[in-house]
Amino acid sequence: MTGAEKVKAGSRRSEEGSLFALEAARLLGNRHCTDVQVLDLRGISQVCDFIVIGSGTSDRQMRSVSEEVGKLGKETGHQWFRTNTDPSSTWIVVDFIDVVIHLFEPSRRSYYDLEDLWSDAVQVDFSQQD
Repeated sequence: MTGAEKVKAGSRRSEEGSLFALEAARLLGNRHCTDVQVLDLRGISQVCDFIVIGSGTSDRQMRSVSEEVGKLGKETGHQWFRTNTDPSSTWIVVDFIDVVIHLFEPSRRSYYDLEDLWSDAVQVDFSQQD
């Protein structure tokens, strides 16, 4: 693959990641997660292009939403790489390589403050849709 082909493939993958991050954020909002944010980390992080952060109302709701996000990924061709849950189910991470979803219990979210950690990232607007 030539350099130009790599750039084109990377741009297409980045655009697909962007669309998936927005769809995942809408899903979180539609499933009653609060304070949902999408951060664009392209050019800032070597780990992923986008993170989606949301607060859940209970561990059960957060687990259910993480499963739905996994199904959304499968339906849209995004490989669900892995998921991690802390022992008390207050933080669930669903990793799709280019997009990483973080579901937090509100006090745990405040403690880790990913928004401040990635304060250089661009916050992406997305519209809630039913």
